[in-house]
Amino acid sequence: MLTIGLAWPIAASADPPPPPTYVEAVESTIDIVGAAHDGDVDAAQRAVGALVAGTGHSQPEIIADLQMRPPDFVDAYTRLRALLDALNAPLTTDDPAQASQRLQDVLSMSRYRPLHQPPTLLDRLGQWVRDRINDLLRFLFGGSGGPVVPPVYFYIVGIVAVAVAAVVIFRAARGRMAEVALSRAPMGPHSPADFFADADRLAAAGDRVGAIRSLCAGVAASLAGEQSWTGSPLTVREIFQRAPEPARLRPLLRPFEAAVYGGRDVDPATYSQAEVAAAPFRKPPAEAAA
Repeated sequence: MLTIGLAWPIAASADPPPPPTYVEAVESTIDIVGAAHDGDVDAAQRAVGALVAGTGHSQPEIIADLQMRPPDFVDAYTRLRALLDALNAPLTTDDPAQASQRLQDVLSMSRYRPLHQPPTLLDRLGQWVRDRINDLLRFLFGGSGGPVVPPVYFYIVGIVAVAVAAVVIFRAARGRMAEVALSRAPMGPHSPADFFADADRLAAAGDRVGAIRSLCAGVAASLAGEQSWTGSPLTVREIFQRAPEPARLRPLLRPFEAAVYGGRDVDPATYSQAEVAAAPFRKPPAEAAA
């Protein structure tokens, strides 16, 4: 018993001190912030430690002020004083249950629904980027007395870099798409005669796929107007249904769809049959109707 009695004070003296109360933590933080000079990163870190020790992370605005580089001691001090005044003169109510119910009614409104939802994937990604930038700033300048660069400059540089990359990629992709569009679109004025002339020229050069496309464009222009090939929402098959005998255009329509949509080649015999099918539409509309 004597041994236990002698050891008890030693064990008691080894116990850690109790954590500060909420008010004590706020008062200690006010003392540190009030004595700190501009740009004192060490004082800001000590203030964060003193505040978190008693309040946890219930004051994110004040912690954010102290974690800025340089720390915003003015705003942090103002918030701390207002917090201490509120703690020393808390608001009370005669009916706490009714007040709690009214608070729950307000928070259940649709406008406050996002408060109860987890952050989106985009929000988590943005927070992760901000955390990595802050880690980099602390690694480079934190507590070393070196130059302090505000995080907003890193955000601006990152946004500019992403914007430049997006513009370069968009311009490169737009250039390739324009080349593809030009290579697929019939050249020259959008009149039936010019389309048929393009078909003859392309066929003579051995480009039967381009020639059969121009034949279809000439027939479509004869059936639905000169701008139908580039401005009509109808498909070639739907335009060809306007012909007096749509079945007679199948030797032209089938190889066109196989070549344009299926990537197949057009052999000379198939192109000759397509030319025969398109021949009535090379004539004036009155003769073609006859």
